Amino acid sequence: MNRTFYRILEGYPYKENTMPKLIKRKMKTVEERLERSNLMRTKYKFYIFIFVLIFCNLFLTSKALPQNNQNPSLVLVPKKLALDYVVMCEEIKDFTPINQAVVFSIKIGRVSCFTSFDPVPEKMFIYHKWFHKDKPSTKKRLTLQPPRWATYSSIQLRETDKGPWRVEISDHKGNILHILKFSITE
Repeated sequence: MNRTFYRILEGYPYKENTMPKLIKRKMKTVEERLERSNLMRTKYKFYIFIFVLIFCNLFLTSKALPQNNQNPSLVLVPKKLALDYVVMCEEIKDFTPINQAVVFSIKIGRVSCFTSFDPVPEKMFIYHKWFHKDKPSTKKRLTLQPPRWATYSSIQLRETDKGPWRVEISDHKGNILHILKFSITE
């Protein structure tokens, strides 16, 4: 319909005042449509431009790597897992070790190993390996979350648990980070 309308106008000699009302209305409608489509194109161009900027910023940015001739102290090395604080205690309240010791009475009924890590570079697992008289008693797998994390494991004490104990704290690869030694007595 629009093509026909333009063909009619091309061959129609008219002056502004003598143009028939129907043609004026059609002309106005066509002009409005063109104007709206131009606005839409401009609007979509803007949205596409914003999308491209966001895409480039999120996906195409790369970290600059130093060249051989640059100062090696400027190289960013990912932080390693570091054991910040480790202790044996009677209980944990609000992630705070209570009654820290190396000798515990069997009467308390429970003993805990508290560990705190700072920094934790990524989500990972550590292990608390409990040994009684150098024989494995239990192994607890604990999750760590970045940037720092505190966790603990506990065991229930029985009458047969008297004697020397140790807890080996190791990372997910089996590397021993720390060994705690303690005793259970009457």
